[in-house]
Amino acid sequence: MSPKHSLSLLELNEQVKQTLKLSFAMPVWIRAEIAELHENANRHCYLEFVEKSSDSDTIVARQKAMIWSFTYRMLKPYFESSTGTSLAVGMKVLVLCQIEFHELYGMSLNVRDIDPTFTVGEMAVRRVEIIRRLTDEGVVDMNKQLQMPFAPQRIAVISSASAAGFGDFQDQLSNNTFGYQFYIKLFPAVMQGSQTEQSIISALGRIADNQELFDVVVLIRGGGSTSDLAAFDNYNLALHCSQFPLPIISGIGHQRDDTIIDLVAHTRVKTPTAAAEFLVNSLQDADVFVTDLVGSLANQVRLLITDAQNRQQAQVMRLPQQAKQRLSRVQLDLQAQTFGIKQAVKQVILSEEKQLDLKSRFVEMSDPYFVLKRGYSYTEKKGKKVSSVDQLMVGDEVETYFSDGKITSIIDKTTKI
Repeated sequence: MSPKHSLSLLELNEQVKQTLKLSFAMPVWIRAEIAELHENANRHCYLEFVEKSSDSDTIVARQKAMIWSFTYRMLKPYFESSTGTSLAVGMKVLVLCQIEFHELYGMSLNVRDIDPTFTVGEMAVRRVEIIRRLTDEGVVDMNKQLQMPFAPQRIAVISSASAAGFGDFQDQLSNNTFGYQFYIKLFPAVMQGSQTEQSIISALGRIADNQELFDVVVLIRGGGSTSDLAAFDNYNLALHCSQFPLPIISGIGHQRDDTIIDLVAHTRVKTPTAAAEFLVNSLQDADVFVTDLVGSLANQVRLLITDAQNRQQAQVMRLPQQAKQRLSRVQLDLQAQTFGIKQAVKQVILSEEKQLDLKSRFVEMSDPYFVLKRGYSYTEKKGKKVSSVDQLMVGDEVETYFSDGKITSIIDKTTKI
């Protein structure tokens, strides 16, 4: 087409409109995911459908759509009664659409019908996929592996502050028949709708910042339809719950089905009241255990005392005999020691007598008189003993001593040998 045969924008849009009208004269079934959804005051429902890449979350197609109020009034209850849930962002749907094109507003999809069985299948597939993913990542049982505290009394509660279920939970704990005391701290959260995921995760974060103050976390909400509980089949929320450092008790108020949060929680109960009963029963079990333990310890103490008394009595009864035996041993030891001392004294005396005799003999032999008696004599000059001829000179007067007397002599000659 040459420039002089150009189309105005309106002409182009009119041709596109006519082409789409001829090509899509009848409504077509379209598979898509809801990216946006809201109702206006006139009860018209405005949506945005998207399609994402099969191997990522990249959006590969996007289209505006709407459901007129007269159609929406029929489709909404039909879909909810068939699926048990409401239309919501993130949900995959199969819708019958009339393709329309407006010269000013562009193309849009006018939803005429919806197939709820497709969504139910997609929800089931999505749920199975989330469970498989949590299992493959090894986190599905992490919270269950935590040790439940022996007597949980410090309770962090995640619930709507105005929920009747929270009030029932409080009443059940406060008015328990055993008079047990509980410390309850509420961490308010949105428990229904698109804000549920982020609201509960935020509450978990606040509890984790003060986890040393609590024993367990109780996640509760009152009863409701399956659609009200759709937010609890959420991967990101389940991931946070499964890896939480405190045991989580889920009492989400339904009995027919389990949510993924029930699956990953440490303990699942049916209702908020049942969660309170579980905590009361836990304290009662701990009370019984402690009572039994105290009784067992008391019995053990009594047995120990009785055994000690018996042993003491036996010792007392054996004491006189033991004393006699001890006295006999002491007497024998004393006799042995006395005999040993006497023998030792005798030996000392004999030894000393021998030494004394030897010394007497030595003294006797050392006495000059003893020497003289053997025929020897000794000479003195002026009272001093003479032991050499060199001490004498001719004319000296000396005295010679014998055993029976002495003589006085004058030296007239000296001779050396």
